[in-house]
Amino acid sequence: MVNFKTVQAHNASLKLLGPGLVGVFVGGTSGISLSTALAFARYTLSPKIYLIGRNQSAADHAIASIRTLNPSAQATFLQSDISLLKNVDRVCEQITASERKVNLLFMTPGYITLQGRNETTEGLDRKFALHYYARMRFVNRLMPLLTAAADSPVETATANARISRVVSVLDPHVAVRLCGSGALDYSDLSLKHSFTLSRCGAHASLMGDFFLEGMAKRYVGTSFVHAYPSGVDTGLMREIPAGEVLATVLRPFLSPFLVPIEESGERHLFAATSGRYPPKARGEIVEPGGDMASGSDGLRGSGCYWVSWDGEVFPQNSKLDRMREQGAVEKVVQHTEEVFKRVCEEGGTYP
Repeated sequence: MVNFKTVQAHNASLKLLGPGLVGVFVGGTSGISLSTALAFARYTLSPKIYLIGRNQSAADHAIASIRTLNPSAQATFLQSDISLLKNVDRVCEQITASERKVNLLFMTPGYITLQGRNETTEGLDRKFALHYYARMRFVNRLMPLLTAAADSPVETATANARISRVVSVLDPHVAVRLCGSGALDYSDLSLKHSFTLSRCGAHASLMGDFFLEGMAKRYVGTSFVHAYPSGVDTGLMREIPAGEVLATVLRPFLSPFLVPIEESGERHLFAATSGRYPPKARGEIVEPGGDMASGSDGLRGSGCYWVSWDGEVFPQNSKLDRMREQGAVEKVVQHTEEVFKRVCEEGGTYP
């Protein structure tokens, strides 16, 4: 475990990077994304913060909190239903029109449901879209700005001033937990014909794992983190019938086992900014013995990291290693780019 005092000390040092870091927080009006955005505001100088979500009143409250923490912060809310990829594109166009770079893309969108497949007008399941396709479309569309941050001149004494990082919060190992198969169904990656909630969770996790690995190989100046949040009281249960009542009943029993939301935000800011998780280009030149994590492929500093709630990377898993050896990265990237082409470029529905 990375000691919490170490996390806080690192976060406090972010002011040394100078003003003007730009963070995009998808799902940023509540939960872990908001708590991380608040930590980002607290510890950085004159940051630009984009909050993306659906709820205007929640956004107003979030922006007020950010300004209280840091009056020099510029906070902007972009309201959108990002379960539709065309809306992701519109949001990214707005950001691209205003910014030359993005230092951090932080993503947590999703919801709990007891329903089965709920298909959007683009032919994708809504839950699957939020947990995977929309997130990876943000990566795809904002990579030019993330690359610009990676290539920006260093004005301070540390190379960490070139922060360029993508963080997707879900669970890198859910598909292998409790003896899960850790396998993808390549004949139906979008689960058009074989959808269940458990399969959706496994596919979203695995596809996120391997898509981000592919991006780390392609964009060596940016690092990619797939983070497991552990138990955090984020209010997600409000999405299900009687969820708020159930959460109220269970909270006293579960609270000793939950990570406090403020600590979760601090720890996720550490994952989003620490040199412990360098991009591939920098990982290749860091001196041996430094505090550098092993990547998801088992190689130190390889640019993609599957990180637990406490800052430690997950150990290698034979099932996931086997999937990688069988071409999972290439197959997932190819499928995802096909979906983007069909839905976003051609304006069609994914079959």
